[in-house]
Amino acid sequence: MMDIKEFGKSELRVGTIVSAELFPEAKQAAYKLVIDFGPHGKRRSSAQITDLYSTLDLEGTQVVAVMNLAPKKIAGFISEVLVLGAARENGAVELLRPDRSLPNGASVS
Repeated sequence: MMDIKEFGKSELRVGTIVSAELFPEAKQAAYKLVIDFGPHGKRRSSAQITDLYSTLDLEGTQVVAVMNLAPKKIAGFISEVLVLGAARENGAVELLRPDRSLPNGASVS
């Protein structure tokens, strides 16, 4: 178990997906995303969300991501942020996202 102080170290922010493309080199079906976090810049992420979303569905969509995890190299691609989602019973991932539009870079609390 972690205490609230440890959880508070997580930097969760809202960003808008500006581009999404297939990631055929990944072992599991995934997309390469570029996400705009406003004053925090644009970051890249690999996301295994192909079951419920197409690349066209994703562009312009706001998502919640963890900003302060160490980058991870996936099939030669550097994933800089972790996009958050919840798994359905069949394993498909549903994105966590705001109900209404927020400024890019808004902090999740």
